[in-house]
Amino acid sequence: MTDYYLDALKRGQREFRTCVSQGEHPYLPRLDDFLPSERIAGGMPLGIVHIPSELIVGTRTAGRTNAFSRGFMPLLDAQSEFGLKWKSLCQAHLEEGIRDPIKAYEYLNRFYVEEGNKRVSVLKFFDAVTITAQVTRIMPERNGSKEVELYYEFAEFYQASRLNILEFSKPGSYAAIQRLMGKRPGDPWTEEERRDFTAAYYYFRQAYEANRGSQLASTVGDAMLAYIKIYGFGELQGKDGAELKKQLAKVWEEIRLQQEELPISVKLTPEEKDQGILSKVLPKSAPKKLKAAFIHDKTPSVSGWTYGHELGRQHINRVFGEELETAAYFNAMDDDPQKVIEEAIADGNTVLFTTSPRLLPASLRAAIDHPDIIILNCSLNKSHRYIRTYYARMYEAKFIMGAIAGSLAGGNHVGFICDYPIFGQVAGINAFALGVQMTNPRSKVYLDWSAVGSIAAATKRLTDQGICLISSIDLPKQGEKDPRFGLSLVNGEKQVNLAIPLWKWGAYYEQILRQIRDRTFQSEYKESSKALNYYWGMASNVIGLQCSGRLPDSSRKLASMLKAGICAGTVDPFQGPLYAQGGQVISQPQQTLSPEQIINMDWLAENISGSIPAYEELTPVGKETVNIVGIDSPEAAPGV
Repeated sequence: MTDYYLDALKRGQREFRTCVSQGEHPYLPRLDDFLPSERIAGGMPLGIVHIPSELIVGTRTAGRTNAFSRGFMPLLDAQSEFGLKWKSLCQAHLEEGIRDPIKAYEYLNRFYVEEGNKRVSVLKFFDAVTITAQVTRIMPERNGSKEVELYYEFAEFYQASRLNILEFSKPGSYAAIQRLMGKRPGDPWTEEERRDFTAAYYYFRQAYEANRGSQLASTVGDAMLAYIKIYGFGELQGKDGAELKKQLAKVWEEIRLQQEELPISVKLTPEEKDQGILSKVLPKSAPKKLKAAFIHDKTPSVSGWTYGHELGRQHINRVFGEELETAAYFNAMDDDPQKVIEEAIADGNTVLFTTSPRLLPASLRAAIDHPDIIILNCSLNKSHRYIRTYYARMYEAKFIMGAIAGSLAGGNHVGFICDYPIFGQVAGINAFALGVQMTNPRSKVYLDWSAVGSIAAATKRLTDQGICLISSIDLPKQGEKDPRFGLSLVNGEKQVNLAIPLWKWGAYYEQILRQIRDRTFQSEYKESSKALNYYWGMASNVIGLQCSGRLPDSSRKLASMLKAGICAGTVDPFQGPLYAQGGQVISQPQQTLSPEQIINMDWLAENISGSIPAYEELTPVGKETVNIVGIDSPEAAPGV
């Protein structure tokens, strides 16, 4: 036993010298030094807990503090009373194992030993993965700090899972892992689920560290969450460290992205290529023919959204002529979307546009498996390195429509029907409401949702309240002769269109394909370390607004002025002061919300009557969409 102790002593002395040379405290931290005794005494018993040994970082009181290095290795002479007891414990561990649990306090998921410091020392020396303890938890006081808020998220997750191995660096991650395991918030984990997850975690950590993940600023939990978002938890089960190491190497850019505090770079305008002097004097070579596929979750005859993108494909066919060949694949969600994407790649397409957020998971998998294929998904606010997302700032048109609605409402209220509570849509709701408020401060906006029942049901709920001026869905289906969309005056079965927002997908695709052809698109990826989200607006000509001749001249003039101001950058729908429901202050006068704040809106403007629907109220397609790109809220749904 003496040899073991001398080895442990050398490790302790080495740790001691390293701490001193770096100006750090060389002994164990003491909980008493930073928490008052009354806080410690008011802790909450957790019972017997298996603690990851690396999370045991200190001791409760001074006691034997100076007998240990920062890593719980001994510092006292081998023949001291301490040394003799340590060796006796060591022998007991080797012969029959240390079975008695230690006593410890947990604070911010770090553990401080009250009884059993030497047991911890011996077990850490032999690289024990976990140590059994009788634990008392001390909850930190909420002060708004990121560290404390993350801990409260952890405590909620722990209540359901009883797992303390996972640590994340970004808010929302604990709720995300709960969803991805197919559970609602608060749903308890079974013992088998805990056991399977713990085994997968340690295999994953082995692979992560083998890929030098410990050099990253992010945590093992961050990396594991990113992996599960791509492959699902099932892919982790049954794989050993060597298999996972190879798989992690394929997605390492995605793993590296997790260390970014702000992992998404939002591009508000198309990148302009610097042609340079030589390109102006040298003859231009014929551009290489592009093959682009458009993959849709539905068909143009049943979905106005799909029809709009199909019109965009027809536009670029006309613009590019023989320089471009396109193909459309419909109903990708009817079977396995992964197969449809693979089919498009096998057909020779090198650029893929997947036009629904529901196709995002399959798109990401395909992009990892085919790094030479350019894949873009039509969604917003997703931090993935291997694909780019694109969306349009439709809230700019909604703001103008709101201003028109307010100018026409007089003493009446107006209605707004949205489809899904996903990133980008809440901005459209609020922008419309702010437009109404600007021209008619007395008018309220009554909010309803087409994903709660149907568009017809939502319209009836509004008209039953006497509301006839309604902003509804934005896109007609293919062949629809009497489209009911945009801002309309509704009177029974009759509906008169007043203003129509335009998704100009043809202009969007044209600009992206030109960037791909001149390689601006590819170089932009190489120069960035973040996920790239394109979020273009009216100034880029990808959003428009068509006003009916039935509108008064003054309303059309107002719309024209606002559009010119938005394109010039002198009008911003989200310039303060802004207030949410209940009087919450969102921004002060002269403040303007950032693109990130606009994308991540989870609040509703003060003049809105209505709320974001609960997950259970949504249609099946609504639930599936929200699972992938829904705004973060307590009603977030389990992953699919």
